[in-house]
Amino acid sequence: MKSFEERLERLEKITAELKSNETPLTDALAQFEEGVKLARSLEKDLEKMEKKVEVLLSGQENPSAEAEPNFELFSDLPE
Repeated sequence: MKSFEERLERLEKITAELKSNETPLTDALAQFEEGVKLARSLEKDLEKMEKKVEVLLSGQENPSAEAEPNFELFSDLPE
């Protein structure tokens, strides 16, 4: 897979070509389809990066580890 920057550059090129109105309709449709796929993959990568930044800023070392259960919450219940 190409790098984030390469995919973004390709998406920008597709956008410029589609805005120029010089592309035949069938080619424009193929470019549009490629652009949608690129945009979705870029969005997924951004979401992953955003989550990683949030984890780093929160100071949480292992984001997949769940907190220990607090059984004291149920200490008032009859057995």
